[in-house]
Amino acid sequence: MKGYKLFPILWGMTLLIVCLVSLDAAALRVKSKDTKKIRVVSTVYPLMEFSQAVLANRGDVSLLLPPGVEIHSWRPRPSDIRRISQSDLFICIGAGLEPWITDILNTVKRSDLHVFQASEGISLLRSEAQAPQHEDKLEHDHDHNQNFGHLDPHIWMDFGIDQVIIDRLVAKMSELMPEASAYFKSNGEKYKERLRELDKLFEQTLSRCQQKTFILGGHAAFGYLAKRYHLHQISLFGLSPDSTPTPRAMTEVVELAKKHNIKVIYFEINVSDNLAKVIAQEIGARTLVLNPAANITLNQRQNGTTFFDIMNMNLKNLREGLDCE
Repeated sequence: MKGYKLFPILWGMTLLIVCLVSLDAAALRVKSKDTKKIRVVSTVYPLMEFSQAVLANRGDVSLLLPPGVEIHSWRPRPSDIRRISQSDLFICIGAGLEPWITDILNTVKRSDLHVFQASEGISLLRSEAQAPQHEDKLEHDHDHNQNFGHLDPHIWMDFGIDQVIIDRLVAKMSELMPEASAYFKSNGEKYKERLRELDKLFEQTLSRCQQKTFILGGHAAFGYLAKRYHLHQISLFGLSPDSTPTPRAMTEVVELAKKHNIKVIYFEINVSDNLAKVIAQEIGARTLVLNPAANITLNQRQNGTTFFDIMNMNLKNLREGLDCE
C-alpha cells in the first residue's frame, strides 16, 4: 500500500525534474541565440571603432595591427591570417593602404568570408589635389611609393566620408544579422551625430585661423582634412612614409616654411620626428604632433583612447600652430 501512495509523489517529482530540465535547455538556446556575435577584424583603428559603435554588444571586433605599429610597413603573420580566417567580416580601407590584402585573402580562401572595403565608391583625392600651385609635390625618392600611386587612401580624416562609411557598415552588419538591423541603424545614427558635432567644431575653429598652411615632417596623411577645412598641406614624404626625401626636398620645405611664415612643424606619432626637428631648427620653429590615427599605442589602448580623443588633440595642435583665434 505504501508503494501505491508513494507513486503519485514520485511521478510528480519526475514531471517537475523533466520540466526544469526542459526550461534550462530552452534558456540555454535563447541565451545562445542572444549572445550570437559578428566576428570582425579591422586593419585600421578608425574602422575598428566605427564597427564597434555600430555592433555594440552584437559584435566582437579586433584590430589586426599590434599597438603602435605603422600600417604602411607592417606585414601580417600566420597568426593574423588565422584570425582573419576565423572571422565573419574583414574590414579594410583599400586604395593601396594595405598592400598585403590580396595575399591575405588568397591565403585565407574562404568563400563565406565577407570583405568590406571602406574606400569603395569614395571619390579619392589625388596627391596633386592636396595643394594649390602643387607646392607639396616635392622631389623625393619614389621607389617606396609604388603601392600608393597618386591616390590618397587616408579617407577617415574627412568626417563627412566617415558618416558615409558608417551607413555602409550599418547595411553590411544588417546583411549579416538581419534581426538586429534596427539596432545597428540606431547605433550608427548616434555615432554619426557625434561625427557631425566634431565636424562642426573643426569647421568653426579652423575657419578663424590666421595661417592656412601647415607643414608635415612626415607623409601626406591629412589631405582630406586639409581639403574639408580649406587648409594647405605641405608634406616632406608625399603619400608614403617610406619615401626618402632628398636634400633638395629638404631645402624646398625650408624655403616654403619661410615663405608662409611657419611657426610650427608637425610630425606624426609612431614615426620619427628627426626631420621635423631639423626643419624646425632651421627656421626657428617648434614641433607639435598630428596623429593620423591609423593605429594607437599600447598606452592609448589601455587608457581607452577614442577616435574623438585623437581628433580633438589634432584640433588643439592645429589651432595652436595655425594661430587660430
